[in-house]
Amino acid sequence: MSAPFIRETMVCMNTAPFITATQLSKRYGATEALRGVDVTIHHGESVAIMGPSGSGKTTLMHVLSGIITPHSGSVQFQALNRPVELSTLNSEKRAKLRLQHIGFVFQEGLLMPELTALENVAVALMLSGVPRPAAESTAAGWLHALGLEGMEDRRPGQLSGGQAQRVAIARAQVNNPQIVFADEPTGALDSATSDQVLSALLDSTSGRGAPLVVVTHDEAVAARCSRIVRLQDGRLVHDSATSGALPEGHNAGGGR
Repeated sequence: MSAPFIRETMVCMNTAPFITATQLSKRYGATEALRGVDVTIHHGESVAIMGPSGSGKTTLMHVLSGIITPHSGSVQFQALNRPVELSTLNSEKRAKLRLQHIGFVFQEGLLMPELTALENVAVALMLSGVPRPAAESTAAGWLHALGLEGMEDRRPGQLSGGQAQRVAIARAQVNNPQIVFADEPTGALDSATSDQVLSALLDSTSGRGAPLVVVTHDEAVAARCSRIVRLQDGRLVHDSATSGALPEGHNAGGGR
């Protein structure tokens, strides 16, 4: 990715944790998806959330990003260096916060098949009220920075899996989000393409000082992140930012 482009979109650094989550609990019927999880996310770090299926990885990501609210616990989010308690926001205000401050990348990309690569990226800006010409100019800049120059007019069906995921990354980054969440972003890719896509994701997020949170089953993906946290049965059982495995029944807020 182009270093000058990263510098132009550098986020404001802050020594305070970007997200501070304490005692998060979430239930689905009789199933406890999260059981008293404490975790902090810092500016500029890349955090891999790992664990077996059903351990609570995706639920934790959804709670931290405000997609869902916990049954108990607190999530403090630094929106433009002003702390916001997500649990106090209604669904409309959480949706606005996600649109303005958070980027998402999913395993399948979730691109709109009827739109071109340029339009898929530009639409995220247009939803925020940016006029189409300006939105398309910024979108083109991100596509070029991610190695997709000349592919602006291709639709998702005309792109390889890796190219489509880089379009999804451009869409996630085009609003200069303060944090990016990625749910199995390389899960459908071969190892070589996975490595390229992960490099683009890391460079375009932590490379400009924003935190990246990745839910993954892939140890190779996790190894490239600056920090790994592991869940089991809804509990945080390991955080590489601390001394390692946590005592039974204890959750550590990650630090640096």
